[in-house]
Amino acid sequence: MPLPERRRTSRRSRRPLRAALALHLLLLLIVGATGCGYGSRAPGAAAVPTVGTGPPLSAESVSVGYFAGVTHATPLAAVQEGYFTRELGGTRLRTQVFNGGPSALEALNAGAVDIAWMGPSPAINGFLRSGGRGLRIVSGAASGGVALVVDADTEVRGTDIRGLRIATPEAGNTQDVALLHWIRQQGWQVDPRTGRGDVTVVRQSVKEIPTSFRRGAIDGAWVPEPVAAQLVASGGRVLLDEADLWDGGGFVTTLVVVDPSFLKDHPDVVEAVLRGAVRTNAWLRSRPAEGRAAVNRAIERLTGRPLPDRVLDAAWPHVRLTADPLAATLAAQAERAERLGLLGGSRNALDGILDLRPLNRVLAQRGEKAVDDAGLGVAAH
Repeated sequence: MPLPERRRTSRRSRRPLRAALALHLLLLLIVGATGCGYGSRAPGAAAVPTVGTGPPLSAESVSVGYFAGVTHATPLAAVQEGYFTRELGGTRLRTQVFNGGPSALEALNAGAVDIAWMGPSPAINGFLRSGGRGLRIVSGAASGGVALVVDADTEVRGTDIRGLRIATPEAGNTQDVALLHWIRQQGWQVDPRTGRGDVTVVRQSVKEIPTSFRRGAIDGAWVPEPVAAQLVASGGRVLLDEADLWDGGGFVTTLVVVDPSFLKDHPDVVEAVLRGAVRTNAWLRSRPAEGRAAVNRAIERLTGRPLPDRVLDAAWPHVRLTADPLAATLAAQAERAERLGLLGGSRNALDGILDLRPLNRVLAQRGEKAVDDAGLGVAAH
């Protein structure tokens, strides 16, 4: 059956202002290299407190990794506003900023970071490929904040994207699996490995996607915030919010993972970081305007430029910050990746990937309800 023809308007005919804006947005994601070869930081970034007051906990220092994106608002604000250092006391906080899950996972495996924020797919694959020895998920961090954005000048009937070139951050990553699963649900055919078929799936880094979109090299992307909002600001429109595909709208986007050896040797440090994260989330929810400003200051410190207000304001409402890992949706994502042949093992081997005992102690101290591990926790096995 022939694919439907698409009418595309050349992006070169668009106003120079739009091109300049897109270039500015791209620069927000370009960062300089820093130590260990894993992270990134803007030259001359303003320092934030790295040690609190009082004696250290059981470790002299802890290294925490995360991304400079809206779905990682919790660690961005916690570092910027000192929530981690207040909980850690005399234990020194070290940070690394990553551009994607694979580099964060590599750093965790190499011992360059002890605790990291990352998406479900790298966490699941890291656990499976290590035979369950590489990491433990100790908390959720964010739900939602993912959308399919297409060029507003491209004709699309409903959500029929056959014949289009749609980017995802990388092969087998969380958004890649979500797009491929959705494509199969429509009855269309795409090879999960090559990305070729009724839809052309283009695997690119989040740094490359905005400029590819501006140049017309891709027609759209299935991406997390703030990239989705950046594409909209560059002439795109949201065709589909992934939250609409999940019962109740909730699905895990970002998790907190830890080196199992560090968790075993320094549970008090892990608990302190989680306590800081929970308190940060409470602050971000209660004072959203201040929270957005703090997150943007952190992004500016790390990348050299803040997000434009209209981009951040558009992205923020789509991300729900939560310590709940939404374990049932984590299991569902693993099952989808397995059916696509993109899982680094069997979904049945995920037992024990979650250890929510430190988090649930923190929640109990605050009088809050414990979160569920959907049978994937170490305590259940």
